[in-house]
Amino acid sequence: MTDVVEVLVEGGKATPGQPLGPALGPLGVNIPKVVQEINAKTKAFDGMKVPVKISIDPKTKDFEIKVGTPPTSSLITKELGIEKGSGAAPSIKVGNLSMEQAIKVAQMKGDSLMGKDLKRKVLEVIGTCTSMGVNVEGVDPKAIREDILAGKFDQHLAE
Repeated sequence: MTDVVEVLVEGGKATPGQPLGPALGPLGVNIPKVVQEINAKTKAFDGMKVPVKISIDPKTKDFEIKVGTPPTSSLITKELGIEKGSGAAPSIKVGNLSMEQAIKVAQMKGDSLMGKDLKRKVLEVIGTCTSMGVNVEGVDPKAIREDILAGKFDQHLAE
């Protein structure tokens, strides 16, 4: 039976203290080694809370770390340097995401998005922009969605 520890850590800044130390200590695993690996795997999410799942074999003390990704909305707010979405999305716009930033967010989310290819994953990110009150390429996200579906950004979205 594998022991599993799930924690929320700040990207790239996990420490042997709370919440990891007390959770891992009784399991006899090498805490500094776990912290080092978590920080390496979460470095791209600097400044954001990231869900981390640590599976530990109680006999060998080997461990496996799986890093989740922050919500798409958190990645968008970090990209734009804003605190939160507008709260009144249709009428109040709080930022403008470039296509390159939308692609970056889609790539950071990776397999946690449902889209089968980059184009569809970017469409998911743009859908989140719609509900947050964030324009894409200076226009309403719904208009950009139509342009993407029509193939106008295919050169950017080639994987």
